[in-house]
Amino acid sequence: MSTDAVRPARPEDVAAILGLIRELAEYERALHEVLATEEQITEALFGEAPRVHAHVAEHEGAVAGFALWFLNFSTWQGRHGIYLEDLYVRPEVRGHGYGKALLSTLAALCIERGYARLEWSCLDWNEPARGFYRSMGAEPMEEWTVHRLTGEALALAGKA
Repeated sequence: MSTDAVRPARPEDVAAILGLIRELAEYERALHEVLATEEQITEALFGEAPRVHAHVAEHEGAVAGFALWFLNFSTWQGRHGIYLEDLYVRPEVRGHGYGKALLSTLAALCIERGYARLEWSCLDWNEPARGFYRSMGAEPMEEWTVHRLTGEALALAGKA
C-alpha cells in the first residue's frame, strides 16, 4: 500500500465514513449510541466553518478506513495538537498498512504545522489496537482518566 491511498475526505465520502463509524461503534459494542446522520457529518466536515476534519484510506477505489480529527491545545506547550477522535480500518483490509498510513499522515501534519502532539483515546480492552499503537511508538497515558458530561449530567452542569 502506498500513502497515496490516504487523502483528505471529500463530500462524496460521507456515506462511507458514516458506515465506518457504525462499524466501529458495533465493534465497540455501542452501535445503539450512533445518532449521527449524513447531514450532520457533512456539515461538520464541509460546512461554512468546519472544526473537524477527516482523512480516508482507499482500497481498490473504495473507502476502507478513516481518521476523524480536530485541533486541541496544550496550555503547557502553548501550541495546538491533533486529537484523533476515531481511527478505523475495515477488518478485511487490516494488515495492509492503511492504519499506519492514516496515523503517519496526521503525524506529518503535526510536524508540518508545528503542532505539539497527536493524541487519542483507546478502550482498555482493545488489545489489538493498543498493540498497534505501541508498535507506532505511542505511549499510553496511564495516569490520566477521561471524564465526560453528557445527557442529563451535561444539562445539570450547564445550569450550575
